[in-house]
Amino acid sequence: MNARKSVCTSALAFGALALTFAAAPWAQSGNHLEIIHHPNYDKSVFMPFSPAIKVKSGKILWLAGGTALPVYHDHPHKREQILKYLTNDLESQVRQAMDGIMETLKAAGASPKDVVHLFIFRARPRMGDIGKASAVVNSYFAPYNHKPTTTNLAVLELGEPEQLVEIQVVAVVD
Repeated sequence: MNARKSVCTSALAFGALALTFAAAPWAQSGNHLEIIHHPNYDKSVFMPFSPAIKVKSGKILWLAGGTALPVYHDHPHKREQILKYLTNDLESQVRQAMDGIMETLKAAGASPKDVVHLFIFRARPRMGDIGKASAVVNSYFAPYNHKPTTTNLAVLELGEPEQLVEIQVVAVVD
């Protein structure tokens, strides 16, 4: 039991350390986070993420990957669900995924200002998609003046052929 606890503690410490060096979206955050900028930071340049966020206190909250499907949906996926929710519209799918993520954060007693990092996976990428997805994601954090660190990836495919995006979130809560 002690060895298992030690491994879990080490894994959490490593995860917190890794998050410290990640990259993300807005300038202000909760009391348990500190946004890190370089000394030569030019505030006139718009960046949709922060270079790093230091976790000063709190507990790590890992959210499952969010998609345009409702948080609770049938598995295996039913064809009618896929056709209803996974439309061929990246911005719509990002919005639906972020709505589900916001519900999950709220259920955990967290808010967008507690988000440390987002992993955004986009399938079937086209020119300009990263900007479109980032604009939608950023709209959820702008009211909180918060920019989490972000990793934005184009991937060959996701869980369903119609799925254009999956977003995973890591937050820190008290």
